[in-house]
Amino acid sequence: MASQISRSVIKKVLAIETPEGAGARVRRSIGTPALRNYTPFLMLDHFTIPRGAGFPDHPHRGQATFTYVIKGNTKHEDSKGHKGTLTEGGIQLMTAGKGVIHAEMPFWPTPDAPDPVGMQLWIDIPKDKKMMEPDYQEYSADQLPVARPFPSTTIKVLSGKSYGEESPVVPQGGCWYLHIQVDKANPEEAIFQEIPVGWTTFIYTMAGSIKVGDDPTVYPEFHTLVLTGDKEQNGIKISAVSDNTDYIVVAGMPLEQDVVQYGPFVMTSRAEIQQALMDYNYGRNGFEEAHSWTSEIGNV
Repeated sequence: MASQISRSVIKKVLAIETPEGAGARVRRSIGTPALRNYTPFLMLDHFTIPRGAGFPDHPHRGQATFTYVIKGNTKHEDSKGHKGTLTEGGIQLMTAGKGVIHAEMPFWPTPDAPDPVGMQLWIDIPKDKKMMEPDYQEYSADQLPVARPFPSTTIKVLSGKSYGEESPVVPQGGCWYLHIQVDKANPEEAIFQEIPVGWTTFIYTMAGSIKVGDDPTVYPEFHTLVLTGDKEQNGIKISAVSDNTDYIVVAGMPLEQDVVQYGPFVMTSRAEIQQALMDYNYGRNGFEEAHSWTSEIGNV
């Protein structure tokens, strides 16, 4: 058995709540001036969608969006004919490829249903996949594996591997995404999550507090923790400091390519961004429905 050598925290970024979309609220860390150029990750939003809010029709090209609904329900619909509902614990990985227009809106199946809360991660994709046809991977909570390394600890494996469990979700380029919940903190029950060597890795704390590696520093909720990536470090040791601790661990294969972003268009050169804008304006090359399609769910 290989030695367990943990990564450590080299930077922390507080995710401050701000308005986004049409009335939604997000805590954003990756994608702000404090944390950019963090390949392959482009943006991380911890969202809450109250009644009357949402993310109506908008385009994408050249990246993937990984949506995880932690509480509540959302509906989605796009210009290629895809539509559906994400319920609590469900995920959708949408690879936009050459172009898609879509809407993501809250849904309350009963009057007392909670407002949707979740995470959306934007992931860059390899240059040779940026003009692929749009692709969807969508799974409900009961279709995703759960690891239980300790009685008080559950690890929902949204993508990648953890403690012998492997998700069916396969992102372009490579990305592991884990949701860890600890009901009762116990210093003897630290997890060690293996991570592919060389991958960019971060933790985002949603509730409670944690320690990372052997550092005594305590990291509270709503922080993104950037981790080291030395070649000998094969994972992360994480221990919950308080009861009801809730956090995600995400790792991705770095991409050796330029990132040129204009809103929801992510390419590798300015010329490609200009082409994306022209394609969208003229309704071609992936955006044929740009001026004729309107979602049924996008009116707020």
